[in-house]
Amino acid sequence: MDRTVLHCDMNGFYASVELLDHPHLKNVPMAVCGSPENRHGIILAKNEIAKGFGVVTAETLWQARRKCPELQVVPPHHDKYRHYSRLINEIYLRFTDMVEPFSVDESWLDVTGSLRLFGSGRQIADTIRRTVREELGLTLSAGVSFNKIFAKMGSDYKKPDATTVITRENYRSILWPLDIESLFFVGSATAARLRGYGINTIGDLALSERSLISRLLGKQGSVIHDYANGLDDTPVLRYDRREDIKSIGNGITFRRNLSGEEDIKTAVTGLADTVATRLRKHHMKCFGVKVDIKDTRLKVISRQQQLDNPTNVTGVISAAALSIIKKSWRFREPVRMLTITAINLCHENQSRQLSLFSSEDLLEEKGEKLEKAVDVIRKKYGTDAISFGSVIGNDIGLDFKTPRGKE
Repeated sequence: MDRTVLHCDMNGFYASVELLDHPHLKNVPMAVCGSPENRHGIILAKNEIAKGFGVVTAETLWQARRKCPELQVVPPHHDKYRHYSRLINEIYLRFTDMVEPFSVDESWLDVTGSLRLFGSGRQIADTIRRTVREELGLTLSAGVSFNKIFAKMGSDYKKPDATTVITRENYRSILWPLDIESLFFVGSATAARLRGYGINTIGDLALSERSLISRLLGKQGSVIHDYANGLDDTPVLRYDRREDIKSIGNGITFRRNLSGEEDIKTAVTGLADTVATRLRKHHMKCFGVKVDIKDTRLKVISRQQQLDNPTNVTGVISAAALSIIKKSWRFREPVRMLTITAINLCHENQSRQLSLFSSEDLLEEKGEKLEKAVDVIRKKYGTDAISFGSVIGNDIGLDFKTPRGKE
């Protein structure tokens, strides 16, 4: 028996949430955009009217305003988006406990066991759409199919506020004529390579020799060939058994380019502090640190370093990040963006490999206790209540404030 899988994708999620607080913008072209002053002037979401002018997500604000001079812009509020994401998933959980969030505004649902209670997959999807619209004032598009990939493609097929059912009988007529880049997990580079071999549509890929695609693209080739033919048995995870966090990171585009060692040290300290804080919040430690650096030509390098023992202490993460940067970057070169990521995570109770004299262990334990005390102060009085001296008053855009009690 086939499964019945839904993929629910909110329509213009950030913009729709903002319109709840700015109803006067409902009938004008509107977008959610980062701060141009801090060089975050990228379109994050747009309403349907702005979309009609050709405004697209991820383009710069100046590009969007060339298409639509009357575009109204509001700043993002990620705490609100997380709040509504939780409310939306709580609605999904009324129909099944097999709910797997894919991002803040997308989730898969396996409703196979709920059909006798709530009707067909289409009926459940329509009921969910109506419930979200009536209770939250937001809309979503839903795909219904026999696997996760086709359900995801179904939610993309018709927008906004629509349900698309893709079955074993109709998937060839619906999906196979689509451009190859419409297939989930096929990016522009992969699509370009496939087009070079005359594979322009999903149907072309599905009807090609699997061995040929494997030779062209390796393991990924076999996977996308299976997807094009409806071969996907990936389960939908239960909401309370979602995959463990694989990494925790933070990065920003700076208000001005970093110039010199002191600038970079300030940035590293601030970023490492937020990463370490989040590790402790999730009761995690990391065995490795990764650094991504973007220069003024938008070229990005990535480097990582493994640690002898797991940590969630700012000083250790900061030292590892600086070590990486010193080995792979010239301090005189300007830096536009920097990201620090804790990788290879484990639970904080995992035992350490004790050094001969245990001095490192004592320092780690002392640092962890101190920073947990800092966490308590920040939770009570706000993130800006206590910070590293080198970060206070910086002019590069490090500002990770949260209201008290929200950390």
